[in-house]
Formats: sequence, C-alpha cells, structure tokens
Amino acid sequence: MLADLGTYPFVRLDEARAGALARGIELIDFGMGEPREVTPEFIRRALAAAIEPVSTYPKAVGMPELRAAIARWIERRFGVVLDPDREVVPTLGSKEAIFHLAQVAGGDAVAVTTPGYPVAARGARFAGMDVLELALDPARGHLPDLGALDPARLDRLAVLWLNYPNNPTGATIGLDDLERAAALARRHDFVLACDEAYSELWFEGPPPASALQLADRTNVVVLNTLSKRSSMPGYRSGFMAGDPELIAALRRYRPNVGVAPQDFVQRASIAAWDDDAHVEEVRERYRAKRDALLPALQAAGFTSVGGPASFFLWLRTPGGEDEEACAMRLLESGIVCAPGSFFGAGGAGHVRFALVPTPEACARAAARLG
Repeated sequence: MLADLGTYPFVRLDEARAGALARGIELIDFGMGEPREVTPEFIRRALAAAIEPVSTYPKAVGMPELRAAIARWIERRFGVVLDPDREVVPTLGSKEAIFHLAQVAGGDAVAVTTPGYPVAARGARFAGMDVLELALDPARGHLPDLGALDPARLDRLAVLWLNYPNNPTGATIGLDDLERAAALARRHDFVLACDEAYSELWFEGPPPASALQLADRTNVVVLNTLSKRSSMPGYRSGFMAGDPELIAALRRYRPNVGVAPQDFVQRASIAAWDDDAHVEEVRERYRAKRDALLPALQAAGFTSVGGPASFFLWLRTPGGEDEEACAMRLLESGIVCAPGSFFGAGGAGHVRFALVPTPEACARAAARLG
C-alpha cells in the first residue's frame, strides 16, 4: 500500500528544500501550510499550568470541559447549539481524523476534490476504498459540480469530502451549496465530511459559513482545528461535530487507535476556544502578509485565481509555465512554494503560496520577486 501511494508530496518538497540549503541558498518558505505565528501567551500558560506530576492516558472521548468549550465556540461563531456529549468529539488535530474517517463509514468509495488536500484520498486507499476525484470548477468559484455525478456512483460512496475555505484555492462555499450536498448525502446514505480548518481566516467579505449551520445535519460531520485559528499546529488539537449517530460511531472507533490529545493540551485548548480576541489579531497579520506579497507576485507575472479566505494564495503560473518547473525556478531565488500538482490533477499550471513566514520575510520575498 505504501509503495502504491508513492512519496507524500511535501516530503519531496522537503528534499528539494534541503538541496537548496546545501547549495547555500537562503530560503523564505511559503511551501508548507504550517503556521509560524507565536502561540498566544495565555494558551502557553494554560498548557504549563495543566502539566501534572503523574501522567495518565487521555480518554478518547475527550474531557467534558473541552467538549463544552468547543460547543460554546460553535454557538458564538455560528449561532448553533450542540449537545457536547452527543455531537462533539475532540481529535488530535484534523489530519488524523481526515485519514481515519474512511475506516468508520460504510461504502466502497470516497469522493475528494481536485485540487485538494491529499490526506483524504490517502486515508481512503489505506481503507481499501476507491477514490473518485471531483474537479473544482474555477468558473463556479472553485466548487465541484455535484449535480453531474451519476446516482449509481453516489450509491457507492462512503464519504464525500468538501474543504471550505478551500486548501489550496482559498475559495468559500455558501449554505445553499452545502445544503445541496447534504441532501445528496441523505438520499444516497453517505457521509458529507466538511473540513473547515480555515474557517477563521479570511481576507475580505463575510465570515465563511459552516455545515453546522444546516437545519438537518443527518449524515453530516464537520472538522475544525486550533492549528490555524490559534497558531497551535504543534498542539495537535481539533474536533469533529455533527450527526449524533456519526459521533457515536467515532466514539466507538477512536479508543482503538489512541488519538486523543494529551490532557494538558486539552486544558490549553479550552483556553483557546474560549477566547476570540486573539483570533482577530491572527487574521489581521495574515491580511498584512497578503497585502505585502500579492502585488509583487502579480508584477512578476503570476495571476491570482483563488478565493478570499484561508492563508493561501492560489496562482496561475506566468505564461502557462509548468508548475514544478516554476517552483524549482523560484527555489533558486530562495523562495519556496508548492507546485499545484501536489494537490491533484486539478492543480496543473498553478502554484500555492502559504502565508506563513513573518511579515518581514514576506516583504523580503516581495523585494526578491521585484
């Protein structure tokens, strides 16, 4: 199975980065979508205060206090009241939850979008399922055409993955489109899984919507994480929420794989979910970095074709240049980005910049592009 999957795309990027460093090139790294903002001090204090002299295994269902804090945030942010005991389960970030979901759902195929985050497809293949790729249509705001799917294929699905705000395009989705997808999930009895890891990061327009706002959440599960919202990637803390029957199945599955965050991380997570002021500061920093870098990229011949959210810039390469050749050319100038092909066939002819370096580094990159 591992041999069939090949090397994870970002491992290849790591290898190219290491080669450039060995040649003495100073790098400004926009490749991995790993936040490098300082984790707020009050969260770090909460983590330190929660470390006990005796360490115990965390419960797979998470602390009741954490589930309650997540439910409070969902109510503040989306106006939705959830039962923290029946509709919420904490996760070890969102990556492991995305990978494992195919193990829980019935069916023999998983649908993923292209371009898209590669982990959902890899998790499906590890579960022995077929992968159906749905192209994101730039003319429709980087949304898939779900109406074009054959009903017989929909009947085979275990999971349909949607990711909005989208990685890598930065596109958002409206509640009408989410409702259409949820209606298909109910009709054909598959799981609509919505990865909303970037829900708190947007550059302009209204706050992104959530599938948790749907009136009927049957067969719907939403994933979110503190990695981006609260600059906590190393804490690995997130959640899944939605249909109580799905959450009950996840609660039965998860003790078998031991993926609950440590108790002290859960205590820090409670502090993070209960505070919204620091999130606005994070959002403004990403906006400032976009404003510093995007004009220089456009002046260098790149075309911005992405949406208004996440912390990614999705760009068409100058003059239709091959995306991997473009990324390697920029690497020789000390600028690291991810070729669009890392995110599937739909990424051909594009590159992705993750706005994770400091504002000062973004300004230096803009000068190099100039």
